[in-house]
Amino acid sequence: MRGIALFVALGLAATPAAAREPLGIFDRWGAFRDPSPLKCFAISTPVERSAGGGNWRPFASIATWPGQNARAQLHLRLSHERDPRARVTISVGDRRFELVAGNADAWAPDARTDAAIVAAIRSGRSLSVEALGKGGRPFVDVYTLRGAATAIDAAALGCVGR
Repeated sequence: MRGIALFVALGLAATPAAAREPLGIFDRWGAFRDPSPLKCFAISTPVERSAGGGNWRPFASIATWPGQNARAQLHLRLSHERDPRARVTISVGDRRFELVAGNADAWAPDARTDAAIVAAIRSGRSLSVEALGKGGRPFVDVYTLRGAATAIDAAALGCVGR
């Protein structure tokens, strides 16, 4: 049942559900393909998040965009609007990474950091995202990584040869 609820929640995130093709659900992570522009991605929602967030669904995704030669790129939708002066960091095990951030989204600063984050995700148990929200209040979003490696692989394979 949890897999079906996750599938429905993730299937509604970001783009029209009719355009999205499911590639599989792997514990708390799903893999999907969008046809135009072609992208394949693994995605999950937090298992824990600080109260009082925005009116949107936070998520963590790892995407491949064949048309842009982009592979395994991290994108986070934060649960809260970030204070414009605040850093956004993620922790996976004992590894910490500082991200580039917009108002409520964050990304790795470069392909090398994306690769290091994905490698940490593959061997980690949980990922936490930390920042200061508007007004200076700290917040944390926590993701379980069970199923993440398989979903990342399914997403990468979903765009091979396309």
